[in-house]
Amino acid sequence: MKFRSTFSVFLLTLVFGFTACNTEEISSPESSESAINNTASSGSITAKVGNCAQVPGWASQNGSTTGGGTSTETVVTTYAQLKSAIENSAVKVVKVTGTITVTTRLSLQDQSGKTIYGASGAKLVSTNQTKDGSGIINIKRCTNLIIRNLIFEGPGAYDTDGWDNAILDDCQNVWVDHCEFRDGVDGNFDIKNKSDYVTVSYCKFGYLKAPKAGGPGGSDDHRYSNLIGSSDGATADRGKLRITFARCWWAPGCKERMPRVRFGKVHLINNYFNSTVSNKCIAAGFEANLKVENNVFEGVKTPIDLMTGYTAVTAVGNVFTNTTGNTAGSNTAFTPPYSIVTLAASAVKADVTGGAGATFTGNTCGSF
Repeated sequence: MKFRSTFSVFLLTLVFGFTACNTEEISSPESSESAINNTASSGSITAKVGNCAQVPGWASQNGSTTGGGTSTETVVTTYAQLKSAIENSAVKVVKVTGTITVTTRLSLQDQSGKTIYGASGAKLVSTNQTKDGSGIINIKRCTNLIIRNLIFEGPGAYDTDGWDNAILDDCQNVWVDHCEFRDGVDGNFDIKNKSDYVTVSYCKFGYLKAPKAGGPGGSDDHRYSNLIGSSDGATADRGKLRITFARCWWAPGCKERMPRVRFGKVHLINNYFNSTVSNKCIAAGFEANLKVENNVFEGVKTPIDLMTGYTAVTAVGNVFTNTTGNTAGSNTAFTPPYSIVTLAASAVKADVTGGAGATFTGNTCGSF
């Protein structure tokens, strides 16, 4: 193990948290196991970097998440190439280059052990706001997936009961890392239908385009970012929807669902919320069990919404600046079975705004 103590490396590690896949680690001079359990703050660095096996959060459980590993890459630059690579179960690593317009929603189904990632600036774009034609990718009945360093850009929110930019449906062990989801029709990124062991890390969610009013769904402003669990009646979700959101940014334009949770044991740690158009941010719905830890809420309304039928929300170590509405939890939430390096709340804003989104140059991996 190599240790670095220069001030420049200190700052770089604090802001980005991850570096390229290699064999180096940057940590305080203590054992790896101890470092994982400590808090990273302005006074100490405990994040391990360059270790592709160190998956953060819930995706580290149930055998962990490795995606396509070191399999040969298939490089795609067109929609036809991308569709073919996604649908081919023999293709284990897909590298997206440039901007690809998705003419018909992509479908990734019944596959295991796959990585889809973007080169620097890679973007998947949909311009369709119709009920049936909207959305960029639907991922169903898949296991052991990694999606990294991609921008998913929709045409803007319009309540047509359409599709999100991306959906996980009945998927297990998925790591979505360093992606940006913006301007989805129905939402940005939803997770539903018995999906389990999912980590969403360093992702950015936002809306840059004005919402289109008058949709048949009934909402004139459907900038609703992330739905966890599709309905109160989806009782097969009980015991599932174990999800970690770590170091994510709910950015300007988000109105609600940051996220809105049913059933799941969801850990929200070291995230940043600063959408001034918000009605509410985290929403604990039917049988939701949430741990809300060391997040920063700035200029938002109702940081934590306790809805009818929730199970528990533990809110600890959060910072609320110029917010209105509820900030407190209620009852005692679950205890995560994993350890995760935790930033002090005072370090969250700089770290997340500096690192969240498709900020890598490719399939860079590591751990906090």
